[in-house]
Amino acid sequence: MLIEDDRRRLTPEHYFKSRAEMRALFSDLPEALASTVEIARRCSFRPLRREPILPRFAATSSDPEEAERAEAEELKRQAREGLRARLDAHGLAPGTEEKDYWERLEYETGIIAGMKFPGYFLIVADFIKWAKTNDIPVGPGRGSGAGSLVAWALTITDLDPMRFSLLFERFLNPERVSMPDFDIDFCQSRREEVIRYVQEKNTAASRWRRSLRSAPFRPGPCCAMSAVFCRCPTARSTGSASWCPPIRPIPSPSHRP
Repeated sequence: MLIEDDRRRLTPEHYFKSRAEMRALFSDLPEALASTVEIARRCSFRPLRREPILPRFAATSSDPEEAERAEAEELKRQAREGLRARLDAHGLAPGTEEKDYWERLEYETGIIAGMKFPGYFLIVADFIKWAKTNDIPVGPGRGSGAGSLVAWALTITDLDPMRFSLLFERFLNPERVSMPDFDIDFCQSRREEVIRYVQEKNTAASRWRRSLRSAPFRPGPCCAMSAVFCRCPTARSTGSASWCPPIRPIPSPSHRP
C-alpha cells in the first residue's frame, strides 16, 4: 500500500509492475519469470559473523597474547612521549592540572588495551605521522575520535579534548563494543600517496608475518583505509591495503576456527 500514489515519475513505466503485468510483458519468454526465484537463490549471500582481525603492528612473536602485550606497551610508550611533547608545546587547558592529563591518558590506554585496539591506534598514527612528515595536509580531526586524549598525544587529531571537555566514551566504550572509526581528511590531490604508503608497508608486514608462519588473512573487496579510516571513494580502486584493518576480513579456510 502506498501512502502517496501521485509521486514524481521519470517515465510512465517508472513503477513496480504487478505479477499480471509482468506476465503480459514477458508473454514471449515465460521461462524468464519462472527463473526469477532460481536467480534470487543463486544471488543470496549469508555472511559469517566473527570479530574483526587487526594486523599486528608492534608484535615480535607469533603468540597472540604476547603480540597484544607488545602492542599495548608500544601504545603506552608512544602516548606518554606524545603527551609530554603536546603539553610542552601547548600547555594545560584552563582549570586543569597536569595530573589530570596523565590520569586521563592512563584511563584511555587501559580501555584501549582491554578492548584489544592498541594496534588500530598505532596503525592510524603511523600513516598520519608519515603524511605530516611528507607535507601532506591532514585534517585536525572530527567526529567522536576528537574526544580521545590518546589520539591527540599520537597526533592522530590536533584537538585537546581536555580543553574542550570532550568525552572519550563517545568514541570508545567497553559497554558498547564496536570497532573504533577515526574520520580523517587528507589533501585530495595527494591522498593517493598515503594509500600507496599503506600498501607498501603492508607488503613488508606481510613478509614478516609469513616468516612467523602466522595465520594469513585476505582483505575485503575495497581498500581498508577508505572503508575504515578516511572513507575515500577513490581508494576503492587501489586494491588491497590490508595493513589497515578491513571491515570484513576473511580467513583462509585452513585457519577458520
